[in-house]
Amino acid sequence: MLRIFEFLYKIRTFLLFVLLEFLAVWIIVSNNSPQGAAFFNSSNAWTGKALEKQSEVVQFFSLAEANASLNSENALIKQKLLGLQAQPDSLPLQIDSLLEARYKFIGARVIANSLRLSQNYITLNKGEKDGVKPGMGVFNSQGVVGRIKSVSKNYAVAFSLLNTSLLLSAKIKTSDVFGSIQWDGTNSSEAQLLYVPRHVTVSKGDTILTSGFNAVFPEGILIGQISDVAVNQKDPNYLALTVQLSADFSRLTYVYLVENPAFQELDSLQNQSVLPND
Repeated sequence: MLRIFEFLYKIRTFLLFVLLEFLAVWIIVSNNSPQGAAFFNSSNAWTGKALEKQSEVVQFFSLAEANASLNSENALIKQKLLGLQAQPDSLPLQIDSLLEARYKFIGARVIANSLRLSQNYITLNKGEKDGVKPGMGVFNSQGVVGRIKSVSKNYAVAFSLLNTSLLLSAKIKTSDVFGSIQWDGTNSSEAQLLYVPRHVTVSKGDTILTSGFNAVFPEGILIGQISDVAVNQKDPNYLALTVQLSADFSRLTYVYLVENPAFQELDSLQNQSVLPND
């Protein structure tokens, strides 16, 4: 510290000269408009250039961080673009030639689906212009899904199999004994097989298929498997059969619509065959 003071003392004359020069310049600039304007303009120019150079240096050393940020933003944008890509309307379906000759099939995509109501519905992205008609059956690669209720030009609404008002003709694969599948409004993965006589031998794990009796679905489309066998407490003449549904209704994406061209004829004939009440 003593040496610093000694050094300053030695250059005291020079320091005094610099101070007086600065003071003289300040007095001139402060009291003379032309000189003041010139000084401040030149000082602003030099300050601007200095700041510009400083900015360039800072930007150069921050390029790595900026590039990393841009890469992250690009990755996020690409991810969003992939999510916005249009999904296909349907998926191809391998159909037996004999089955295809008798029935008509249309692929569709599920755009709305409900699970928690007693009357659940499924909305599809196909409508009248695509050949969809009320009454067509709906299924996917896992099994039966529902039945078309109403149709507009571009969309269709179907009764879900998880709808207490929908009954579906079914049969037990091992014995060909038929009954009706109906959902009781409780478990979204289970339904009940009704009207199976008590004397019929049924085991857990037996496969349940569409019977083909109602002309909506072809015979043999999977519905599920027997998960519980008991005697119907309300009517002991029948069994109380619980069916574990094969279709996962919480993950419906693509479905197929099936139409029996002879449905109207068969339905009309069956209605005519009903005996009038006495």
